[in-house]
Amino acid sequence: MPSTLEKIKELREITGVSMMGCKKALEEASDDIQKAIDLLRKKGEMKAAERGARSTSQGVISSYIHGNAKLGVLVQLGCETDFVAKTDEFKTLAYDVAIHVAAMNPLNINPDDVSHELLEKEREIWKAQLKNEGKNDKMIENILIGKEKKFREENALLKQMFVKNPEITVEQLLIDTMAKMGENIKVVRFSRFSV
Repeated sequence: MPSTLEKIKELREITGVSMMGCKKALEEASDDIQKAIDLLRKKGEMKAAERGARSTSQGVISSYIHGNAKLGVLVQLGCETDFVAKTDEFKTLAYDVAIHVAAMNPLNINPDDVSHELLEKEREIWKAQLKNEGKNDKMIENILIGKEKKFREENALLKQMFVKNPEITVEQLLIDTMAKMGENIKVVRFSRFSV
């Protein structure tokens, strides 16, 4: 059953994908717009992953200062071209990431970046807690693996649920923007200051 022109136009307005891409997605999703959006997002993720290796030598530095002037954040967001870096959408993305850092206080960008020293300190605390609960050594080791994974993800910017839309992670926000803009985008670094 062919998709109606109105649905194709609506999907194009929502996603920014070409008319033909929207038509194919709607056909695959049996004219269900939400399913078509999900399909396009999945395809966008694949394209974004391919872009991930491309250099991000351009970009912006964005700042956020909380109203009480006791909390501030600087974020460097990288992209491939100066053209994209100058767009309002890219600058807004950088600002939104800065707001997220202010609100959620991540320690690192990626889960693998959490320091070994911090993890060892946390493992000691968890181990003591689990022993106090009467867990045996084999059980403790299995539980520690899960706790470490969770700790890494909770403290990694990319894995945190985005403060302005808790339905997606910051990583998904970047992937969606990459699919829309057609460029590799990444958080290069951030700093959070508080009094």
